[in-house]
Amino acid sequence: MKENIFEIGAKFDNDWQADNKPKKQKKQTNEIKTPDKHQLHFAKEKRRGKTVTIVKPFYLEKDTLQTLLKTLKKKLGTGGTVKENSLEFQGEVSESLRVHLEKLGYRFKK
Repeated sequence: MKENIFEIGAKFDNDWQADNKPKKQKKQTNEIKTPDKHQLHFAKEKRRGKTVTIVKPFYLEKDTLQTLLKTLKKKLGTGGTVKENSLEFQGEVSESLRVHLEKLGYRFKK
């Protein structure tokens, strides 16, 4: 008997993946820099009609970044979160955020 050339159905072997292409892994830099070595910049986004201020890239450990976020949120009186190597704040707070970060020794791109 001849072997079937065309098979109907799917094979779910151990090597099965949901995507056709394997996902590339992002290069994560584990380099930790002092505040005076940072070159931060601002970005603004509109999400659901509200402004979000984003400051990036930070080269700090996760715990240090969380404590920095906590102190900045208290000083600014606004909400915020950590996403990868950036800090996101609710609202238009770029001017006051720049002042507080410069007091802590961080530098910005011109």
